[in-house]
Amino acid sequence: MASTWARTRPGSSIGSASATRWTARPCGRPAPINDAGRTVARCSGLPLNPLCEELYGAPHLTVHRADLLSIIASGFPPERIHLGHRLVGFADKGDHVEAWFDNGARVATDLLVGADGIHSTVRAALFGDEPPRFAGCVAYRGLVPVERIADLGLELGSQSWVGPGGHLVHYFVSRGRLLNFVGWTEHDTWNREDWTDRATIARALAAFEGWHPQVRRIIAAADTCFVWALFDREPLPRWSAGRTTLLGDACHPMYPFMGQGAAQAIEDGAALAACLAVGDDPIETLRRYERLRLPRVSRLQEMSRANKTRFHLPDGPAQEQRDAEWSRAGDRSPEALRWLYGFDAAAVEPPAPA
Repeated sequence: MASTWARTRPGSSIGSASATRWTARPCGRPAPINDAGRTVARCSGLPLNPLCEELYGAPHLTVHRADLLSIIASGFPPERIHLGHRLVGFADKGDHVEAWFDNGARVATDLLVGADGIHSTVRAALFGDEPPRFAGCVAYRGLVPVERIADLGLELGSQSWVGPGGHLVHYFVSRGRLLNFVGWTEHDTWNREDWTDRATIARALAAFEGWHPQVRRIIAAADTCFVWALFDREPLPRWSAGRTTLLGDACHPMYPFMGQGAAQAIEDGAALAACLAVGDDPIETLRRYERLRLPRVSRLQEMSRANKTRFHLPDGPAQEQRDAEWSRAGDRSPEALRWLYGFDAAAVEPPAPA
Protein backbone atom coordinates (compact mmCIF):
# COMPACT_ATOMS: atom_id res chain seq x y z
CA MET A 1 0.00 0.00 0.00
CA ALA A 2 1.36 3.39 -0.84
CA SER A 3 0.52 6.92 -1.72
CA THR A 4 2.43 8.07 -4.72
CA TRP A 5 2.67 11.13 -6.92
CA ALA A 6 4.19 11.14 -10.37
CA ARG A 7 3.24 13.55 -13.12
CA THR A 8 1.89 11.60 -16.08
CA ARG A 9 0.78 12.49 -19.56
CA PRO A 10 -3.02 12.75 -20.00
CA GLY A 11 -3.03 9.86 -22.46
CA SER A 12 -1.21 7.42 -20.17
CA SER A 13 -2.98 4.64 -18.29
CA ILE A 14 -2.04 6.25 -14.96
CA GLY A 15 -3.33 9.63 -16.04
CA SER A 16 -6.50 8.34 -17.70
CA ALA A 17 -9.95 9.31 -16.52
CA SER A 18 -10.81 5.65 -15.89
CA ALA A 19 -7.96 5.42 -13.39
CA THR A 20 -9.81 7.78 -11.03
CA ARG A 21 -12.23 5.00 -10.11
CA TRP A 22 -9.40 3.42 -8.11
CA THR A 23 -8.15 6.50 -6.31
CA ALA A 24 -9.03 8.94 -3.54
CA ARG A 25 -8.78 12.66 -4.22
CA PRO A 26 -7.64 14.50 -1.07
CA CYS A 27 -9.17 17.88 -0.31
CA GLY A 28 -7.26 19.41 2.59
CA ARG A 29 -3.60 20.29 2.92
CA PRO A 30 -1.82 17.96 5.39
CA ALA A 31 -0.64 19.54 8.65
CA PRO A 32 1.86 17.63 10.84
CA ILE A 33 0.62 16.76 14.35
CA ASN A 34 2.83 15.64 17.21
CA ASP A 35 2.31 12.46 19.21
CA ALA A 36 0.33 14.34 21.87
CA GLY A 37 -2.09 15.79 19.31
CA ARG A 38 -0.73 19.34 18.93
CA THR A 39 -0.79 20.68 15.37
CA VAL A 40 2.81 21.52 14.45
CA ALA A 41 1.96 23.54 11.34
CA ARG A 42 -1.27 24.85 9.92
CA CYS A 43 -1.36 24.95 6.13
CA SER A 44 -3.17 27.92 4.68
CA GLY A 45 -4.23 28.64 1.13
CA LEU A 46 -6.06 26.57 -1.43
CA PRO A 47 -6.79 22.87 -0.77
CA LEU A 48 -4.41 20.33 -2.36
CA ASN A 49 -6.94 19.94 -5.13
CA PRO A 50 -7.27 22.15 -7.18
CA LEU A 51 -3.93 23.67 -6.07
CA CYS A 52 -1.88 20.71 -7.38
CA GLU A 53 -3.63 20.90 -10.74
CA GLU A 54 -2.78 24.60 -10.99
CA LEU A 55 0.86 24.14 -9.91
CA TYR A 56 1.76 20.80 -11.46
CA GLY A 57 -0.79 20.14 -14.19
CA ALA A 58 -2.31 17.07 -12.50
CA PRO A 59 -4.28 16.34 -9.31
CA HIS A 60 -2.95 14.86 -6.10
CA LEU A 61 -4.34 11.32 -5.70
CA THR A 62 -3.86 8.54 -3.15
CA VAL A 63 -4.07 4.94 -4.27
CA HIS A 64 -3.79 1.41 -2.92
CA ARG A 65 -0.71 -0.27 -4.37
CA ALA A 66 -2.74 -3.19 -5.75
CA ASP A 67 -5.02 -0.71 -7.50
CA LEU A 68 -1.99 1.13 -8.90
CA LEU A 69 -0.71 -2.13 -10.40
CA SER A 70 -4.12 -2.73 -11.96
CA ILE A 71 -4.09 0.77 -13.47
CA ILE A 72 -0.63 0.24 -14.96
CA ALA A 73 -1.48 -3.26 -16.24
CA SER A 74 -4.60 -1.90 -17.96
CA GLY A 75 -2.34 0.02 -20.35
CA PHE A 76 -0.77 -3.16 -21.74
CA PRO A 77 -2.22 -5.86 -23.99
CA PRO A 78 -2.74 -8.95 -21.77
CA GLU A 79 -0.48 -11.07 -23.97
CA ARG A 80 2.48 -8.79 -23.16
CA ILE A 81 2.35 -9.53 -19.41
CA HIS A 82 3.90 -12.85 -18.33
CA LEU A 83 3.53 -13.88 -14.70
CA GLY A 84 5.34 -16.71 -12.93
CA HIS A 85 8.76 -15.93 -14.44
CA ARG A 86 11.64 -15.55 -11.97
CA LEU A 87 14.88 -14.51 -13.68
CA VAL A 88 17.85 -16.73 -12.90
CA GLY A 89 20.40 -15.52 -15.47
CA PHE A 90 21.13 -13.53 -18.60
CA ALA A 91 23.92 -12.96 -21.10
CA ASP A 92 24.74 -9.99 -23.33
CA LYS A 93 25.44 -11.38 -26.81
CA GLY A 94 26.50 -8.06 -28.35
CA ASP A 95 23.50 -7.56 -30.66
CA HIS A 96 20.90 -8.89 -28.19
CA VAL A 97 20.45 -10.17 -24.63
CA GLU A 98 19.42 -13.70 -23.73
CA ALA A 99 17.57 -14.28 -20.44
CA TRP A 100 16.38 -17.45 -18.77
CA PHE A 101 13.92 -18.14 -15.97
CA ASP A 102 13.33 -20.73 -13.26
CA ASN A 103 10.34 -22.15 -15.15
CA GLY A 104 12.61 -23.11 -18.07
CA ALA A 105 11.57 -20.26 -20.37
CA ARG A 106 14.27 -18.46 -22.40
CA VAL A 107 13.94 -15.22 -24.35
CA ALA A 108 16.11 -13.11 -26.67
CA THR A 109 15.56 -9.35 -26.52
CA ASP A 110 17.11 -6.11 -27.75
CA LEU A 111 17.39 -4.72 -24.20
CA LEU A 112 17.03 -6.07 -20.67
CA VAL A 113 15.62 -3.77 -17.96
CA GLY A 114 15.99 -5.02 -14.40
CA ALA A 115 12.98 -3.64 -12.52
CA ASP A 116 13.19 -6.45 -9.96
CA GLY A 117 13.37 -4.55 -6.69
CA ILE A 118 15.86 -4.02 -3.90
CA HIS A 119 17.01 -7.65 -4.09
CA SER A 120 17.53 -7.37 -7.86
CA THR A 121 18.99 -10.39 -9.62
CA VAL A 122 20.00 -8.13 -12.51
CA ARG A 123 21.82 -5.67 -10.26
CA ALA A 124 23.71 -8.48 -8.54
CA ALA A 125 24.82 -9.90 -11.91
CA LEU A 126 25.96 -6.50 -13.20
CA PHE A 127 27.62 -5.01 -10.13
CA GLY A 128 27.98 -7.74 -7.50
CA ASP A 129 25.71 -9.05 -4.77
CA GLU A 130 25.86 -6.97 -1.58
CA PRO A 131 23.18 -7.04 1.13
CA PRO A 132 21.01 -3.95 1.52
CA ARG A 133 21.46 -1.78 4.62
CA PHE A 134 18.89 -1.83 7.44
CA ALA A 135 17.47 1.64 8.11
CA GLY A 136 17.06 1.17 11.85
CA CYS A 137 13.27 1.28 11.80
CA VAL A 138 10.29 -0.87 10.92
CA ALA A 139 6.81 0.05 9.70
CA TYR A 140 3.44 -1.23 10.86
CA ARG A 141 0.80 -0.90 8.16
CA GLY A 142 -2.85 -1.76 7.83
CA LEU A 143 -6.19 -0.89 6.22
CA VAL A 144 -9.32 0.23 8.05
CA PRO A 145 -12.83 0.29 6.55
CA VAL A 146 -13.95 3.91 6.94
CA GLU A 147 -17.27 3.05 8.59
CA ARG A 148 -15.35 1.79 11.66
CA ILE A 149 -13.85 5.23 12.28
CA ALA A 150 -16.62 7.45 10.91
CA ASP A 151 -17.09 9.11 14.31
CA LEU A 152 -13.53 10.52 14.11
CA GLY A 153 -14.66 12.91 11.38
CA LEU A 154 -11.41 12.61 9.42
CA GLU A 155 -10.99 14.97 6.49
CA LEU A 156 -10.57 13.31 3.10
CA GLY A 157 -6.83 13.81 2.96
CA SER A 158 -3.57 12.64 4.46
CA GLN A 159 -2.30 13.24 7.98
CA SER A 160 1.16 12.93 9.53
CA TRP A 161 1.87 12.34 13.22
CA VAL A 162 5.44 12.84 14.45
CA GLY A 163 7.04 11.99 17.78
CA PRO A 164 10.29 10.90 19.41
CA GLY A 165 11.61 7.83 17.63
CA GLY A 166 8.69 7.38 15.27
CA HIS A 167 5.94 8.78 13.10
CA LEU A 168 2.68 7.65 11.50
CA VAL A 169 0.78 8.70 8.40
CA HIS A 170 -2.74 7.86 7.32
CA TYR A 171 -4.63 8.60 4.11
CA PHE A 172 -7.63 7.32 2.18
CA VAL A 173 -7.44 4.85 -0.70
CA SER A 174 -9.88 2.84 -2.83
CA ARG A 175 -12.05 5.91 -3.55
CA GLY A 176 -12.20 6.75 0.14
CA ARG A 177 -13.58 3.39 1.25
CA LEU A 178 -10.43 2.44 3.18
CA LEU A 179 -8.03 4.34 5.39
CA ASN A 180 -4.42 3.21 5.03
CA PHE A 181 -2.03 3.77 7.92
CA VAL A 182 1.73 3.29 8.10
CA GLY A 183 3.60 3.88 11.35
CA TRP A 184 7.39 3.74 11.75
CA THR A 185 9.28 3.05 14.98
CA GLU A 186 12.99 2.63 15.52
CA HIS A 187 14.69 -0.75 16.06
CA ASP A 188 18.34 -1.71 16.49
CA THR A 189 18.38 -4.86 14.33
CA TRP A 190 16.30 -6.66 11.71
CA ASN A 191 17.23 -9.47 9.35
CA ARG A 192 14.76 -9.38 6.45
CA GLU A 193 12.82 -7.02 4.18
CA ASP A 194 9.39 -8.34 3.23
CA TRP A 195 6.03 -6.65 2.70
CA THR A 196 4.11 -9.79 3.73
CA ASP A 197 5.29 -10.34 7.32
CA ARG A 198 2.32 -10.15 9.66
CA ALA A 199 2.19 -8.53 13.08
CA THR A 200 -0.57 -8.59 15.67
CA ILE A 201 -2.66 -5.49 16.31
CA ALA A 202 -1.48 -5.70 19.91
CA ARG A 203 2.14 -5.47 18.78
CA ALA A 204 1.42 -2.41 16.64
CA LEU A 205 -0.44 -0.75 19.53
CA ALA A 206 2.49 -1.47 21.83
CA ALA A 207 4.82 0.24 19.37
CA PHE A 208 2.68 3.40 19.68
CA GLU A 209 2.05 3.21 23.41
CA GLY A 210 1.43 6.70 24.83
CA TRP A 211 0.60 8.29 21.47
CA HIS A 212 -2.57 10.30 20.87
CA PRO A 213 -5.82 8.30 21.25
CA GLN A 214 -6.73 8.89 17.58
CA VAL A 215 -3.55 7.13 16.42
CA ARG A 216 -4.28 4.14 18.63
CA ARG A 217 -7.94 4.08 17.65
CA ILE A 218 -7.05 3.85 13.96
CA ILE A 219 -4.56 1.03 14.55
CA ALA A 220 -7.03 -0.90 16.73
CA ALA A 221 -9.74 -0.67 14.03
CA ALA A 222 -7.73 -2.75 11.53
CA ASP A 223 -8.40 -6.48 11.13
CA THR A 224 -4.77 -7.32 10.53
CA CYS A 225 -1.42 -5.60 10.45
CA PHE A 226 1.81 -6.11 8.54
CA VAL A 227 5.31 -5.28 9.73
CA TRP A 228 7.87 -4.15 7.17
CA ALA A 229 11.53 -3.39 7.82
CA LEU A 230 13.14 -0.56 5.87
CA PHE A 231 16.32 -1.16 3.89
CA ASP A 232 18.18 0.84 1.27
CA ARG A 233 21.49 0.92 -0.61
CA GLU A 234 24.14 3.48 -1.40
CA PRO A 235 23.52 5.30 -4.72
CA LEU A 236 25.14 3.55 -7.67
CA PRO A 237 27.56 5.50 -9.88
CA ARG A 238 26.01 3.81 -12.94
CA TRP A 239 23.07 1.56 -13.76
CA SER A 240 23.84 0.18 -17.22
CA ALA A 241 26.22 -2.28 -18.84
CA GLY A 242 25.91 -2.95 -22.55
CA ARG A 243 22.29 -3.65 -23.41
CA THR A 244 21.18 -4.08 -19.79
CA THR A 245 20.04 -1.42 -17.34
CA LEU A 246 18.16 -1.03 -14.04
CA LEU A 247 14.99 0.76 -12.97
CA GLY A 248 13.28 1.66 -9.69
CA ASP A 249 14.34 -0.02 -6.45
CA ALA A 250 16.76 -2.22 -8.38
CA CYS A 251 19.05 0.81 -8.77
CA HIS A 252 17.87 3.46 -6.28
CA PRO A 253 15.91 2.04 -3.33
CA MET A 254 14.95 4.84 -0.98
CA TYR A 255 13.23 5.33 2.34
CA PRO A 256 9.55 6.31 1.99
CA PHE A 257 10.06 9.60 3.83
CA MET A 258 9.69 11.71 0.69
CA GLY A 259 6.82 9.52 -0.57
CA GLN A 260 8.77 8.93 -3.77
CA GLY A 261 9.74 5.25 -4.06
CA ALA A 262 7.01 4.16 -6.48
CA ALA A 263 6.83 7.60 -8.09
CA GLN A 264 10.51 7.56 -9.06
CA ALA A 265 10.17 4.09 -10.59
CA ILE A 266 7.28 5.42 -12.70
CA GLU A 267 9.41 8.40 -13.69
CA ASP A 268 12.24 6.03 -14.65
CA GLY A 269 9.88 4.20 -16.97
CA ALA A 270 8.67 7.43 -18.59
CA ALA A 271 12.23 8.67 -19.07
CA LEU A 272 13.44 5.37 -20.51
CA ALA A 273 10.51 5.24 -22.95
CA ALA A 274 11.23 8.82 -24.06
CA CYS A 275 14.91 8.03 -24.62
CA LEU A 276 14.10 4.89 -26.61
CA ALA A 277 11.66 6.85 -28.79
CA VAL A 278 14.41 9.20 -30.02
CA GLY A 279 17.53 7.02 -29.78
CA ASP A 280 19.05 4.83 -32.48
CA ASP A 281 21.96 3.24 -30.61
CA PRO A 282 20.57 1.01 -27.79
CA ILE A 283 23.71 1.21 -25.65
CA GLU A 284 23.99 5.00 -25.91
CA THR A 285 20.24 5.29 -25.24
CA LEU A 286 20.64 3.47 -21.93
CA ARG A 287 23.55 5.75 -21.02
CA ARG A 288 21.42 8.79 -21.78
CA TYR A 289 18.59 7.46 -19.62
CA GLU A 290 21.06 6.92 -16.78
CA ARG A 291 22.51 10.43 -17.10
CA LEU A 292 19.03 11.96 -16.99
CA ARG A 293 17.84 10.06 -13.95
CA LEU A 294 20.87 9.62 -11.67
CA PRO A 295 21.12 13.17 -10.24
CA ARG A 296 17.42 13.41 -9.42
CA VAL A 297 17.01 10.04 -7.71
CA SER A 298 20.30 10.37 -5.83
CA ARG A 299 19.07 13.70 -4.44
CA LEU A 300 15.82 12.11 -3.33
CA GLN A 301 17.61 9.18 -1.72
CA GLU A 302 19.61 11.60 0.43
CA MET A 303 16.55 13.73 1.28
CA SER A 304 14.63 10.61 2.32
CA ARG A 305 17.46 9.56 4.62
CA ALA A 306 17.60 13.02 6.18
CA ASN A 307 13.85 12.97 6.82
CA LYS A 308 14.14 9.78 8.85
CA THR A 309 16.15 11.73 11.41
CA ARG A 310 14.05 14.87 11.00
CA PHE A 311 10.71 13.10 11.59
CA HIS A 312 11.92 11.15 14.66
CA LEU A 313 13.68 13.86 16.67
CA PRO A 314 13.48 13.59 20.47
CA ASP A 315 11.81 16.44 22.29
CA GLY A 316 14.24 19.34 22.62
CA PRO A 317 15.83 22.26 20.77
CA ALA A 318 16.26 20.45 17.41
CA GLN A 319 12.63 19.32 17.47
CA GLU A 320 11.49 22.85 18.35
CA GLN A 321 13.50 24.28 15.46
CA ARG A 322 11.99 21.72 13.06
CA ASP A 323 8.47 22.57 14.22
CA ALA A 324 9.15 26.28 13.79
CA GLU A 325 10.33 25.63 10.22
CA TRP A 326 7.22 23.60 9.48
CA SER A 327 4.98 26.32 10.91
CA ARG A 328 6.31 28.59 8.17
CA ALA A 329 5.53 25.87 5.55
CA GLY A 330 9.02 26.22 4.09
CA ASP A 331 10.19 23.22 2.06
CA ARG A 332 6.93 21.32 2.72
CA SER A 333 4.65 23.74 0.89
CA PRO A 334 3.22 22.68 -2.49
CA GLU A 335 4.72 25.81 -4.03
CA ALA A 336 8.22 24.94 -2.79
CA LEU A 337 7.93 21.41 -4.17
CA ARG A 338 7.34 22.33 -7.80
CA TRP A 339 10.81 20.98 -8.63
CA LEU A 340 9.59 17.58 -7.42
CA TYR A 341 5.96 17.32 -8.45
CA GLY A 342 5.97 19.51 -11.55
CA PHE A 343 8.82 17.54 -13.14
CA ASP A 344 8.29 16.18 -16.64
CA ALA A 345 9.99 12.78 -16.65
CA ALA A 346 9.47 12.40 -20.40
CA ALA A 347 11.66 15.44 -21.18
CA VAL A 348 14.87 14.05 -22.62
CA GLU A 349 16.97 17.09 -21.73
CA PRO A 350 17.83 17.56 -18.04
CA PRO A 351 16.03 20.48 -16.33
CA ALA A 352 17.82 23.57 -15.04
CA PRO A 353 18.98 23.19 -11.39
CA ALA A 354 16.26 24.05 -8.84
